[in-house]
Parts: sequence; structure tokens; C-alpha cells
Amino acid sequence: MSKPQPKPLPKYIKLEADRVTVTLTKPAELNGITQDQITLRAPTVRDVRNASKVANGDEEEREMNLFASLAEVGVKDLDGLAYKDYTRLQDGYFRLVYGDEL
Repeated sequence: MSKPQPKPLPKYIKLEADRVTVTLTKPAELNGITQDQITLRAPTVRDVRNASKVANGDEEEREMNLFASLAEVGVKDLDGLAYKDYTRLQDGYFRLVYGDEL
């Protein structure tokens, strides 16, 4: 029996060992600059713990804080993304963190 192959990487994701860059469907304002991509650096345990502390058990809030920290943008910037682009960001994050396990 052969090992299942991971899903191919979507064209909107550029995955590197220590970061993932996600191309947005439409430009968004991030830190006051209009951009068509967001890059997340790989998280540390400290990043995840800090995001959890701030969120007080709210998983949605934890994820938003974590992504904002990894992208070095404000949570309000992520709030302004099209939902499709936010789901792309989630996909990129999970591929960065879990890699071949997907």
C-alpha cells in the first residue's frame, strides 16, 4: 500500500521552510500600504502561547492575533480582508506548520 500524496500546492501559495507568502484575490491595505500578498513567518512556541493568552479561550481571536503577529500587521488589517483571502491565509499557515502531513 502506498503512502497518500500531499495535495499539490495552490498557485496562490509560495511555501518556504521559514515562511509562506499568500497572494490575495484583491489588494488589501496592510499597515497603510496597499499590497497583493501577505507573508507569514513560521511561528515559535512563544508566538502561539502569547496569542492564546491574549485571546482568553476564544479560538477565533487567538488565530487572528497569531496571524497578525506572524504577518507583522494589525488585527484590524486582517479584519478588512475579503473572507476568501482570509481562508487562503489559513491554508498557507496550515501548510507552513504541518507541511507534508496535509
